[in-house]
Amino acid sequence: MRSIWHYRGFIAGSVRREFQSRYRNSMLGAAWMVLNPLAMIVVYTVIFSQIMHARLPNASSQFAYGIYLCAGLLTWGFFTETVSRMQNVFLENGNMIKKLNFPRICLPIITVLNAGLNFGIIFALFLGFLLVSGNFPGWVFFAMLPLLLIQVLFSVGLGIVLGVLNVFFRDIGQLFGIVLQFWFWFTPIVYTVSTLPAGVQTLLKFNPMSALIIAYQGIFISAAWPHWSSLWPVALLSVALCVFGMLLFRKHSGEMVDEL
Repeated sequence: MRSIWHYRGFIAGSVRREFQSRYRNSMLGAAWMVLNPLAMIVVYTVIFSQIMHARLPNASSQFAYGIYLCAGLLTWGFFTETVSRMQNVFLENGNMIKKLNFPRICLPIITVLNAGLNFGIIFALFLGFLLVSGNFPGWVFFAMLPLLLIQVLFSVGLGIVLGVLNVFFRDIGQLFGIVLQFWFWFTPIVYTVSTLPAGVQTLLKFNPMSALIIAYQGIFISAAWPHWSSLWPVALLSVALCVFGMLLFRKHSGEMVDEL
């Protein structure tokens, strides 16, 4: 932690440079950070709500299904961006790792902050839509903070484990891309849990992201506080993954330099 604090300027500068370089040669520049997610939110909340309005028959808002979809897709996108980028972070920065002397753990932190910045911009637009349309959930919105903390811990732990393994076994990155596709459809994002057979609903309990996504959707659709008891297993798994990931990283950090 002391090393991370000492290199806080390096971390902040890296996040700023990546954000600036993403839109450096485009005419509209950083405006694309707003236009792309804004178009997505309009499609999901307006168009999809009209086409798929029957998917949430008990919801009072005409935008209910669109909000349900956005609550799942935006947070799932934050998860996948964090893990996908983190599994390649050591490979993509191999030259920097070999040439510069700095705490290697800074690289996953930079990745999380970049993904968090992207998510923050998109989610702010989503909140703006909720306020304008009169669908803001009220004080229960702040229940998102512990949910996001659990999700970030889970993403970081899983990402570091995959990132270390991917240095030594390059098929890990390709395989996990396939796993993510199945994982998405095994998570109640575009469908509701109630539409599934009882046996499949039981299997969903073993999906760590299901409990988080359901809690997000409950906040924005029903203004309901999460069932915290269902989130304890995910929280414990997230902490365990972070500890295991850090131990794995510390044990093989020297070997990774040689492998890169």
